[in-house]
Amino acid sequence: MKRFEWVVAAVLMLAIAFTVSPAAAAEKTGFVNVQEVMVTSAVGKKETDELKKGYEKAKAVIEGKEAELQKLKDELDKQRPLLKEEAVKEKETVFQNKYRDYQTLLKTSEEELQGKDRDLQKKMIPEIMKIVQAIGEKEKYTMIVDYGLIPLAYRAKENDLTKRVLDEFNKTYKPSK
Repeated sequence: MKRFEWVVAAVLMLAIAFTVSPAAAAEKTGFVNVQEVMVTSAVGKKETDELKKGYEKAKAVIEGKEAELQKLKDELDKQRPLLKEEAVKEKETVFQNKYRDYQTLLKTSEEELQGKDRDLQKKMIPEIMKIVQAIGEKEKYTMIVDYGLIPLAYRAKENDLTKRVLDEFNKTYKPSK
């Protein structure tokens, strides 16, 4: 009999939980994609173009180093049978030093680009969040979710605030340089 009472109690609690109360009906959830705002804003596009230019410049230098390494390796492979062991070791040391420099260049270039991207995010995200908060407070949203970070199964298109946030961000944000 006790088991039956527990089942009835559980069913009643679930029924109460799923009943739409006036408070639940008043809840309003908005959605925004902060990453999209950052990338498609006027400032974001400009900064992305600058990052791409920096990437292309670094890529050209890296490709030059790769070609130089390949040339050294090919020369060493061709000359290996003709050279004395001491000369081979010397050329291998030169190759290893240049390869180490190449790896350092790769790492430095990557860190530099990531640092610039992080700096941009640190500047833009707080400003975007101020706009999101202002919209939320003005229009009485219970919460606004960044769906760029959280995969959602469904979101109502009419509650997607990304375009509004983007427009307001483009009007108000002035980068400091």
